[in-house]
Amino acid sequence: MSKDTPTLAASTRERTGSRYARRLRAAGQLPAVLYGHGMDPISIAINETEIIRHLTEGAHVFELDIEGRKETCLVKDLQFGWLGDNVVHIDMTKVDLDEIVTVNVKLVFKGTPKGASLVGAVLNQDLSELEVSCKVRDIPEEVIVQMDEMEESFNVGELELPTEIKAVAPPETVVCHIVFKAEEEEEESGAEDGAEGAEPTAEGGGDGKPDGSEG
Repeated sequence: MSKDTPTLAASTRERTGSRYARRLRAAGQLPAVLYGHGMDPISIAINETEIIRHLTEGAHVFELDIEGRKETCLVKDLQFGWLGDNVVHIDMTKVDLDEIVTVNVKLVFKGTPKGASLVGAVLNQDLSELEVSCKVRDIPEEVIVQMDEMEESFNVGELELPTEIKAVAPPETVVCHIVFKAEEEEEESGAEDGAEGAEPTAEGGGDGKPDGSEG
């Protein structure tokens, strides 16, 4: 981790359920559950503004101070509201800094591909996150996709990852690629022409009536 592990205060909550969770969020608290390492799950509440800020900055691991009890925790799952634009619940698991875990890390695209200078070239980003396996202490906040030498596509195997971080996806997995608008338009035009020129075909005899029908 390139930065110090954020420390957040958390409080235990005895009550659960959607109504109580809505009240928590209205009060600026985010409901969460902490589990792992054989411990019974603990329902907690965390300051929403603080944890969202750290998550946006790429943090995955937090030091929680749960009413004086310190726990190192990894964010395992974020649950979003029905519009998909706000976090409504967090699942966290207790971890050891030397424990090997699998997490999704955001990709940051930098540079200009060589092929981008061609007329009609458009960059398509196939991945926005990369699943990596590493020790908790080594989880990066982001992975850089340096595209300066890219011509038509960039694969996972071309990413410059530290030796302690392994990509889960196969090396040939496409991270981003260049398409040409002219080619796409020609393909779409050809498909439309084919659809317009197709004539419906009636099955049955040569008299144009279905088999077994009478005049």
